Amino acid sequence: MTAHIHAIGTAIPDHDIHVAFIGWAERRIAAGADRKLFDRMAARSGIRHRWSVLPATADGGSPVDQGGFYGDGQPGTAARMETYAREAPNLALKAIASLSEKTSLAGVTHLVVASCTGFVAPGIDQIIARELGLAGSVERTLVGFMGCYAAVAALRTAHHIARSDTEARILVVTVELSTLHLQDADTVEPLLAMLQFGDGAAAALISSQSEGMAIEGFFAQTVADTHELIRWTIGDHGFAMHLSGAVPGRIAQALTDESFRAAILQGRDPIDIEAWAVHAGGRSILDAVEKGLRLPQGALAEARAVLEENGNMSSATLMFVLEKLMTGRKENGVAMAFGPGLAAEGFSFRRAA
Repeated sequence: MTAHIHAIGTAIPDHDIHVAFIGWAERRIAAGADRKLFDRMAARSGIRHRWSVLPATADGGSPVDQGGFYGDGQPGTAARMETYAREAPNLALKAIASLSEKTSLAGVTHLVVASCTGFVAPGIDQIIARELGLAGSVERTLVGFMGCYAAVAALRTAHHIARSDTEARILVVTVELSTLHLQDADTVEPLLAMLQFGDGAAAALISSQSEGMAIEGFFAQTVADTHELIRWTIGDHGFAMHLSGAVPGRIAQALTDESFRAAILQGRDPIDIEAWAVHAGGRSILDAVEKGLRLPQGALAEARAVLEENGNMSSATLMFVLEKLMTGRKENGVAMAFGPGLAAEGFSFRRAA
């Protein structure tokens, strides 16, 4: 049996904070070479919008303005987690509502939720189940703190469930509130890392019924000696993201390694793969994948569109790319995401017969 994604629904908040963040970051960098570097990299980021659950101020300002969430300095982790506990389920439910417009959610037997930008107990899986009115017998799995490739882990879990139970109907949810973790930085590298991230949620329905997108051939590969390049550090003022500028180069290098490529391509030539659902972790990440796999121009168009419209939404991002690909007519593809480790995880997919 093969697991199938029947449909994907997505959701973003309604507050675009990208331009306001750039202005805030520029004011924190001393005039000179560093500020010029930041401005140049921001202009080349490929991002036009990033969305936040944090509300505008009373006079329409951003979270970094007076009266905003960050207007009086750095809120503590407790305040950020309080916001996460309220807003993460709400955004997830918005994505599930979008999904329900595309396919029936009747008879859900399993709920798999992935999120790395907050903690709450009872977990957001239980909050979502309660708000949806799911039966207490629904089996729940929470995939936590895996970062950008957590969508793959969530879909892999659903894949195993669907293959072992022909009656299973699995609701998979990814939800991330990255904008809750703005840090008090004044140097280029951390500000460029924060420049990438926004909030978003996605939901998918999975079963063994042959409909939609078949998912199979999962893979996982770790790049040696890169464990320090992508890190989350939990502090008194939220989660600090450490994203090294060396990541794109190490990805491009890894994709030229025969064993690494073999795991991803699974015996195929890149030119024979019609669709590439690559996690839109940043323009340089997508450039590295294109270079490493020698993909033709436009091969990552869907990923670049998601990056432009939303930025990097951590685990939700890959689901946004898959949603775009499901509306097209491409017959086969590879999904891939990168995250802490430095690791690549993904799977092959094809249109159901």
